[in-house]
Amino acid sequence: MTAPVFASAAAAFARLVRAIPETAWDGPGLGDWDMRALVGHTSRSLITVSEYLRTPADREDVDDAVAYYVWVGEFMSSAGAEAINERGRQAGRDLGADPVATVDGLVARALADVENAGDPVISVIGGLGIRLSHYLQTRVFELTVHGLDIARAAGIDAGLPTDAVEQAAVLATRVAVRSGQGETVLAALTGRSGLPPGYSVV
Repeated sequence: MTAPVFASAAAAFARLVRAIPETAWDGPGLGDWDMRALVGHTSRSLITVSEYLRTPADREDVDDAVAYYVWVGEFMSSAGAEAINERGRQAGRDLGADPVATVDGLVARALADVENAGDPVISVIGGLGIRLSHYLQTRVFELTVHGLDIARAAGIDAGLPTDAVEQAAVLATRVAVRSGQGETVLAALTGRSGLPPGYSVV
């Protein structure tokens, strides 16, 4: 049931973008990104689905979304922070003069591409082979977490769908466990201790 949750998360992202005040687009977003760059980066979760569906893989290198994040963490550690930040800024510029219309179009395209795609093995970042259903779980995570970032930066209610929040939260916990940090997260979730400053599972 991953595709319906992806559709839910994508629709919620589009609603958030429509609610961003006009004056907030050049204001703070996340870290070194302004709002436009943050939205642009988040929109990549739609763009990559459409792009990667056109790049089939010969083999399945990872067998779930958790393994994807473990692998990506190692892969991205070799990329410089400034290069990552610049990709976000470029994605923001690519939204054009009407970012709301651009995001609406990206959502429509991604959902149409997924609708009849089945569950093929696709080639994603770094040539990694992963099933579409597992990759969509990672896109739900990105759309949901960055949806929170957008809402916080814009001063608006996130209003995220429960199914997307649940899937993202479960995936984050599973990544923590797979990375050997399960006890830390469990203790924090049950009020036994706090998380270290700046802690992140991804």
